[in-house]
Amino acid sequence: MTEGAALDGVLSRLVPTTEADVDLLAAWFASPDFVEHWGGVPLSRDEVAEKYVGRRRPRVESFLVLAQGTPVGYAQYWHAGAAEGGIDLVLVPEARGRALGPDAARALLAHLGGNLGWRRVTVDPVRANVRAVRAWEKAGFRQVSCEAENLLMEFTFPEGHEGHEGHEGHEGHEGHEGHEG
Repeated sequence: MTEGAALDGVLSRLVPTTEADVDLLAAWFASPDFVEHWGGVPLSRDEVAEKYVGRRRPRVESFLVLAQGTPVGYAQYWHAGAAEGGIDLVLVPEARGRALGPDAARALLAHLGGNLGWRRVTVDPVRANVRAVRAWEKAGFRQVSCEAENLLMEFTFPEGHEGHEGHEGHEGHEGHEGHEG
């Protein structure tokens, strides 16, 4: 899979965001329920357009999370080095608790480790967001530290990994940057 391609999970599909998605994303990021664990402050349409519709590529890759073809969330990954970086993920409230977060995270991990050769991926959920912490754990992330109100979690790929499709069966996974709810 190349940069800009859709990523398929079992329950979800991640498609790169485009300028055409700015109205949908702006509505989501203006909602206090959506941003509760994503900085906690609703964002303006201009902020959303600047950050979440692909204008930061290739440093940050942005995706809509789809469930049965319907947009249900936003995900991004960002580079922090040659073979590592982080994931951020947030779902609309009605999509939470349906295993979509862990599924989307596993699709991202398959791409990052299998296609891009990353060795380490991090997420940083808010500690009080127990649902998100559990979702990241289901995707294979493990807590490595607890700073202030955020946890640092990481996923590390096993030595010699090549093109993993499903990471949930591997032991020793650890992960950082992310907000799944």
